[in-house]
Parts: sequence; structure tokens; C-alpha cells
Amino acid sequence: MSGNDQTRRAAIGGAALTVASASSLAALAAPRSVGGTGLETGAIRAIGVDTVRTHYMGRPALRATALENVPELDRLVVLDTPAFGDGVIEAWISGAPSATASATARGFVGLAFRVRDEAQLEAIYLRPTNGRSDDQLRRNHAVQYISHPDYPWERLRAETPSRYETYVDLEPGRWTHVRIVVADSKARLHVDGAEQPTLIVGDLKHGADAKGAVALWIGPGTLAHFSGVRITS
Repeated sequence: MSGNDQTRRAAIGGAALTVASASSLAALAAPRSVGGTGLETGAIRAIGVDTVRTHYMGRPALRATALENVPELDRLVVLDTPAFGDGVIEAWISGAPSATASATARGFVGLAFRVRDEAQLEAIYLRPTNGRSDDQLRRNHAVQYISHPDYPWERLRAETPSRYETYVDLEPGRWTHVRIVVADSKARLHVDGAEQPTLIVGDLKHGADAKGAVALWIGPGTLAHFSGVRITS
């Protein structure tokens, strides 16, 4: 089994991973646990990523380091959950350029959803080094939505400038809380508990009925940490 495509056992920090049924409000109030608590383990599958359980900045965490020179379009840590269509994904995430990263690395870190066949996915991610850059243009590229394989960031930026990315205050290496609300063909990103969304995507490219896995998403040259992942659907 190769180092960039394997099943690992690791805690995803805090209340490691919980999934709630949308059948009733009572179910949302008492979500079913998948992978147990932070003292137990949850099944994950790492693709193009090296992972290890650790503690980081006061939280139990999964550390994920992007492997270099891998052929996959995306570097993912796929979570063992039921198929996700509509719902809410929350997590504490942290990203910074790795020690061997190039000058263009930004500490890319985020969450992917509706993942199918590892090459079809929607994702929203952060570029932490852009958050407090002195260059306003870079600041405006702090948050990014992508839809692979047909809509990478380069195409979205060229064809629809500023529509799928925006500014938010970020620092490399610190914990940032993200909450992604997905409904039909729309997704909203809330950062650090803000009531108003930082980014609104009104036309998810795979359509309203798409379903698939949820995954932790890491870009090239990134050292990332994830904690307290929670999924309700």
C-alpha cells in the first residue's frame, strides 16, 4: 500500500467526528457518533497526504502534511461518513507553508464535500498567508471555492474574477473555525463564528443533487492541522 493512498486510523480532535440525521430536530440535538470521542479513533483514508495524531496549540489534532510530486489532482483526507448532500460541516483548521514549500505556497487548507471518485468534488479553502498581506490583491484571495475537475481556481478567477474568492482575516499556523452550510446548489462559509457568511457560492458546479464523501483538503507545500470536525446532514 502506497504512502499517498492508504487507510489510517486517527482521531480528528475534540469530539472526533459526529454525524446527525436531518429526520428530526431531536436528532440534530443528539447526533449519532461516528468514530466516537477524541479518546477513540475514526477511520480515514489519506491521499497524497502524510498524517499523524498530535496536539497542536491546545487542541488534540490530526496533522496533515502534503506530499510532493504526487499525481493526484487533490490531496485529501477522506472521512468515513455517510454520503453527504446537504448539511453543515464545521472544523477547526490551521495551515501554513511547510519547511520545504516554494515561495508561492500559501498554507492552503480547507474542507471538501460531495467528493466522488476522489477527482470530483466541491471545496472551500483558505490561503492563510494572504490574510494579512500588505498587498491588497493578495488579501482579496484569502478564501477560495473550487469545483474539480472542471473548475479549478485558475479558471474561476479568469472567467469570473472575484466571484468565488474573497478576503477574511487569517494568520498562518493559528486555529481558524470554519462552518460550511450546504443546501441544494448553494454553500455559505462562516469564519470564526461570524453570523454573516464570508463567502456565498450560489451555483455549486456539480448541481443541487450531488452527494459524496466529506474530506479534509490540503494544497501543495502545506503543513495543516485539523480538530473538532463535526458534520450534520
